[in-house]
Amino acid sequence: MLYRTLGGTGIEVSAHCLGTMMFGSVGNPDHADSVRVIHAALDAGINFVDTADMYSAGESETIVGKALKGRRDDVVLATKVHFPMGEGPNRGGNSRRWIVQEVEESLRRLGTDRIDLYQVHRPDHTTDIEETLSALTDLVHAGKIRAFGCSTFPAEEIVESHVVAERRGLGRFRTEQPPYSILARGIERAVLPVCRRYGMGVLTWSPLASGFLTGKYRKGGTIDLSTGRAALQPHRFDPKSPLTAAKLEVVEQLVAVADSIGTTLPELAVAFPLAHPAVTSVIIGPRTMEQLEGLVKGASLTLDDETLDRIDAIVAPGTDVYPPDGVWTPPSLTDVAQRRRPVGERAAAV
Repeated sequence: MLYRTLGGTGIEVSAHCLGTMMFGSVGNPDHADSVRVIHAALDAGINFVDTADMYSAGESETIVGKALKGRRDDVVLATKVHFPMGEGPNRGGNSRRWIVQEVEESLRRLGTDRIDLYQVHRPDHTTDIEETLSALTDLVHAGKIRAFGCSTFPAEEIVESHVVAERRGLGRFRTEQPPYSILARGIERAVLPVCRRYGMGVLTWSPLASGFLTGKYRKGGTIDLSTGRAALQPHRFDPKSPLTAAKLEVVEQLVAVADSIGTTLPELAVAFPLAHPAVTSVIIGPRTMEQLEGLVKGASLTLDDETLDRIDAIVAPGTDVYPPDGVWTPPSLTDVAQRRRPVGERAAAV
């Protein structure tokens, strides 16, 4: 396994990061089996483990904590904060109140006294970015976290965070964690260039595009909408949808590319993000030992220029075949009042 420096932190992390979203009630509820998968990843040379407080309502962090007993010092441990953790107000978001409270809960579940990388899971327009950066900076000074980053932030908000950090003398986001795959290349336009400009580490998620790049879903095949991810988001897998049809058309072309270089579609998909100079590590999120072994098997795959050119011809750089799942949408698009003037102010003349 190759290692790369995580932004300007000086921390060396493996080019594959083990994502643990699928450990717990949402994916693999067997704690012992999940621990075995984590240990196998560590034994394969992966030293970077990413989780989040909200994965299976904290269960994923608990499983990771069990797996790291006796091995904590060998692992770069990352987790995240933002999404609601229970009923009632002030149980989520990016406020100082919640961050300072929830980091203690994550530390408890993880069974550790420090988090190497603490990430803000999504933007929060109800909280000033200065408030968030100030709280995170204080946690660094307190020794509870080593560095902090953001996840799925648009380019303009990453820039704003750096400007505020510099003006206020605060710590800055050292990393960004965006979705990135052959089917979702939108971050190549602005997010990745901005991260390079600020010297940020980038750990990307969803290289298999919600399963469409596993080879499980093929043109002309049947898609079971009653199980797995398809059951949770059937509109994204509906074979009658033009968007699904477009994804399946691209998949057929990518299968041909993979076959021509003697690899599999999943191996091609996971290798693709690592070819970008801004990407530090690619998060792989297996649920089972078999899935982990399949993903690790392709770790040594190098995509040459000819192969990358063929991929560019199928999906143009900076474009999305589909909007990636879980991407944050700004209030300027979701709030109608922010997109429309009052009726009486919409005309150009009286």
